[in-house]
Amino acid sequence: MNRIVEKLNEDKKLLSIYFTAGYPNIDDTVVTIKNLETNGVDMIEIGLPFSDPLADGPTIQDSSTAALKNGMTTEVLFTQLEGIRETVSIPLIIMGYFNPMFQYGMEAFCKKCKELGIDGLIIPDLPVDVYHNEYQAIFEKYGLINVFLITPQTSDERIRYIDSISNGFIYMVSSASTTGAKSGFGDEQTAYFERIGNMGLKNPQVIGFGISNNETFTQATKYAKGAIIGSAFVKHVTKHGVKSINGFVDSIIK
Repeated sequence: MNRIVEKLNEDKKLLSIYFTAGYPNIDDTVVTIKNLETNGVDMIEIGLPFSDPLADGPTIQDSSTAALKNGMTTEVLFTQLEGIRETVSIPLIIMGYFNPMFQYGMEAFCKKCKELGIDGLIIPDLPVDVYHNEYQAIFEKYGLINVFLITPQTSDERIRYIDSISNGFIYMVSSASTTGAKSGFGDEQTAYFERIGNMGLKNPQVIGFGISNNETFTQATKYAKGAIIGSAFVKHVTKHGVKSINGFVDSIIK
């Protein structure tokens, strides 16, 4: 069974953390992954830096730019992840944009992910119908879960289509904006969370965008299986470095 599915079956609310590979320093990738698992994180999204990350807010955009300047590439990331499964057991997901994966070769990329022990991919700019028609068979061949994003503007019809071809979780974007920490969720977002929760989807939802502290984590997981924190964590390691991860995680799941 895929590690993502195993984790989703656990009787707990899940905390997933996004970080940018090769940031703040090129060699911080594996240290970050190990520290996150040690401190109780349930899943990790490894951000593959891209020069034009359209779905990301300024914090993650800046970290991607810095990581690229540090020398991070697809090949460097894959080299860093060699042997990661000797020490890390929680689900690992690569989040990146389609162009670098396409340039690498989509089947070659998926094959390498399987060899390294990657469990899934999040590709914000890969249309669901293109995935379904052209790439789903490749993902399934290598045992990878493709995680789709939905927003408050996604139609019920589209959500049900995404649900029908998904086999992990649905990434529920809390708002139509780019990524970034928010102070809390308003009535409009709460109504959206409730609407999706009442649809009876077969795949659990994990909420991302705007989760930054214990309050927003608690709010989000009232309506979903888990929550994803990205920008707030990137800000933390920018300021404090990757050796201070325990304090950040403790503040979320205290």
